Amino acid sequence: MHSQAVVTGAGSGVGRVVARALLGAGYRVALAGRRRATLEETADGHPAALVVPTDVADPASVAALFGAVRDAWGRVDLLFNNAGTFGPVGSIDEVSVEDWRACVEVNLTGSFLCAREAFAAMRAQDPQGGRIINNGSISAHSPRPGSAAYTSTKHAITGLTKSISLDGRRHGIACGQIDIGNAATDMTAGIAAGARQADGSVRPEPTFDPAQVADAVLFMARLPAEANVQFLTITATAMPFIGRG
Repeated sequence: MHSQAVVTGAGSGVGRVVARALLGAGYRVALAGRRRATLEETADGHPAALVVPTDVADPASVAALFGAVRDAWGRVDLLFNNAGTFGPVGSIDEVSVEDWRACVEVNLTGSFLCAREAFAAMRAQDPQGGRIINNGSISAHSPRPGSAAYTSTKHAITGLTKSISLDGRRHGIACGQIDIGNAATDMTAGIAAGARQADGSVRPEPTFDPAQVADAVLFMARLPAEANVQFLTITATAMPFIGRG
């Protein structure tokens, strides 16, 4: 029996790696993202991939995504709520209101909209239930300098995760969060060359293979309905995160 998954931000980075891992594990996977061409690259012709160009910040677009999944497969078993943008960089007085709102719309409102649609589908389907995995970040715990918008949205994802987890209990809907530090993707490419530290210096940081993130998501996704990983943190071993650097 197949399980049906939705992966947002599936056109690149962690989303692409996780989507391909789910396809390899036998899931049917709806690939959501802004650009059809990159989603098609992720799908690579896989017969169990459903390409659905989606703007996660647009309620109608998100509703259409989950409508397409229900039309194709009849149910939603898993959402990997992954789409995000780093947003504006600079001290808080240098961040424009427009850039702040744009970051919040994608990272927080987008995650809410996707979780809202997934939750409704999981609540209504028979058999009832499913699992939502939110992509938080190390920034859900501790900021990088000059990242007020991104860090605020990622702290908010932790609250969203807890609320979904609590509200989902009576409906068999589990919700957990994976917080990733320095997986080697296009978004983090500059980190290996040099990342700004809290003391103002710029130093290269270690990264790790995002395939390990996919393995972690698969572990979370494959748990039986009565078990849930509430929070999982995976980082490069020597990443300057624990302690003071």
